Amino acid sequence: MTPTIAETDKLDRPLITASVMAATIMQALDSTIANVALPKMQGTLSATQDQMAWVLTSYIVATAIMIPLTGWLAQRFGRKPVFLISIVGFTVASALCGIATSLPEIVLFRILQGISGAALVPLSQAVLFDINPRENHGRAMAMWGVGVTMGPILGPALGGWLTDHYSWRWVFYINVPIGILAYIGLSVSMPNTKKIIGSFDFFGFTNLALGIGALQLMLDRGELKDWFGSAEIVGYALVMCIAFYLFIIHTLTHRHPFLSPALFADRNFLTTNVFIFLIGVVLFATLALVPPMLQNEMGYPVLLTGLVTAPRGAGTMLAMIIVGRLVGKFDARLIMAAGLGMTALSLWQMTRFDLLMDDTLIISTGVLQGFGIGLSYVPLSTVAFSTLPAMLRNEGTAFFNLLRNIGSAIGISVVQTLLTRNTQTMHATLAEHVTPYTLHQPAYAAIHLDPTQPAGLMALNGMITRQAAMIAYNNDFKLMMIITIAVIPLLLLLRPPARHTGPKEVAVME
Repeated sequence: MTPTIAETDKLDRPLITASVMAATIMQALDSTIANVALPKMQGTLSATQDQMAWVLTSYIVATAIMIPLTGWLAQRFGRKPVFLISIVGFTVASALCGIATSLPEIVLFRILQGISGAALVPLSQAVLFDINPRENHGRAMAMWGVGVTMGPILGPALGGWLTDHYSWRWVFYINVPIGILAYIGLSVSMPNTKKIIGSFDFFGFTNLALGIGALQLMLDRGELKDWFGSAEIVGYALVMCIAFYLFIIHTLTHRHPFLSPALFADRNFLTTNVFIFLIGVVLFATLALVPPMLQNEMGYPVLLTGLVTAPRGAGTMLAMIIVGRLVGKFDARLIMAAGLGMTALSLWQMTRFDLLMDDTLIISTGVLQGFGIGLSYVPLSTVAFSTLPAMLRNEGTAFFNLLRNIGSAIGISVVQTLLTRNTQTMHATLAEHVTPYTLHQPAYAAIHLDPTQPAGLMALNGMITRQAAMIAYNNDFKLMMIITIAVIPLLLLLRPPARHTGPKEVAVME
């Protein structure tokens, strides 16, 4: 039975919330914090760049495969033990990554990290829904959204600082104290949910896991292996298509499938999953583009790159603080429309980036985009589960976060591929317009560019390459702007959540 108001008030919400947020931030940080440490790790581990890519790929693939299993594990064994075991596994795996001395070791430990950490974000979302009454769901999702979005934003800056001032090993060691505090807090304060004993659809899960794993491998290694010109990528694509086909047919025909079809009978949940997929594309693709643009094309050091991109996180946090109070008082669709509009505006401004700009435009567009994403994320997370039965919440949060991860993987892969190809195309186009007459113009004469000398020819090629790359970056930003604008009409498919006037409810606890 559902607890009464008195029983609900016995929950130590501040401690549960703080502990859940610590676990969320810990896992979210690891999606980006290790990226900037790869060059230092490569030297220590004596590995090639291709081999080092597996440090990131192994974690991403393991996480993606295990996220769908979160809902079944929480129902079968109870949410609290699954949460606590995940924290322990993630913390121990982080410490092992820090002491790794070879590439096979760190790849293995990153797989363990991904397996253990997959449940942290979806379960944290479910916990915050369940310990708060319906009228406070907006504020709860604002707090959860801060952890989910701030982790990837602050990861590169924190990773760069730890690597420069200490060692790359500290990008993993930093998880240990956070994990210990989160474990202690949840072990003493978090109630457990009732266990639901049911059969496990092994065939359905296996096909879903194979499909997701093959998709992630294809996206992560596609650019490196020249996409479908590689037998490896073609193999991943075939496995993905066959596995997803079998999973869909099995789900529609099996009496008790791994993923409940009732999830997709809810219009709000189905529509918001389209939105979270596209927000994953825009949010993480931008995060993947701006830092390398600043470092490679404009010569920013790692630490300065982190400092000028960090205000984006401040915009997100400010928006989530504000929107947490607005959800429930205003139509969530209008709030999301405003957020998506701000995001599109920031992307339009980013199409005007150039090599001679100062950091003012970088900071202002980052803050505006962070604010827009924050304004969209909170009501989206709230509306997604406003009409979904509580018994489907574990599965729902797992699938919701899975689509966000897949969206980010696809977005990053697409923009990186377009960046590489557009840079090559624009380089050829710009080079066609360089003539001896052009080189006698004052702008070139002022920098003493002499293409008859090897040094001058290299300098000229470097200038053209940087300009071509900046045009390619601008084209990527324009594509994301178009995608953002195109999804705004889908808001009309959402039903605003009904205002709750009844007694407070939380999940059924033991």
